[in-house]
Amino acid sequence: MPDFRRTALLAASAAAAIALVTACDPSGTTDTAGGTTAPAASAPANPSEPSSSAPSAPAGGGTGLQTANSSTLGTIVTDGSGYTLYRFDKDTAKPPVSNCNGDCAKLWPPVMASDNPQLKGIDAKLVSTVTRADGSKQVTLNGWPLYRYTPDTKPGDTKGQGVKGTWWAVTPTGGKAAAAASPATGGYGY
Repeated sequence: MPDFRRTALLAASAAAAIALVTACDPSGTTDTAGGTTAPAASAPANPSEPSSSAPSAPAGGGTGLQTANSSTLGTIVTDGSGYTLYRFDKDTAKPPVSNCNGDCAKLWPPVMASDNPQLKGIDAKLVSTVTRADGSKQVTLNGWPLYRYTPDTKPGDTKGQGVKGTWWAVTPTGGKAAAAASPATGGYGY
């Protein structure tokens, strides 16, 4: 019986996620990074992992920001559990403003601020917060509000890279991660 409930919950979550994607993207297009914009399920595969709709936080209690090396994107920022963090081109850094609210924030959960941020490889001077439309505090990196992407189902996933041409894995300085250049195969790079 518990397996049936879990399957029903996952199916309902997937249907809700697809509805959210449709609401956030009236054109119905897929992202340019090769992933899909619809998550397989919004519930975590492992109950000990953070929920896709919950803020990112390591087991120790504070918000975690750390660097990680992506074979395709170079050095990026992850949360304390190793999930890729993103920035949104429709936000602003100066002054910091988060423009992903409502259904958008369900697909792209904001990284919420805590009193005890845990930083590894991140300059503390670049980390701050912004007050969201709902009054909550979101973590910023060099002014850019930070988010997770619910289709990233395991640490190291970068399915949000390039979605709609406005979402980017974030670098340790708050910049947009770029795809690593492929090695040249000939004298002219092709």
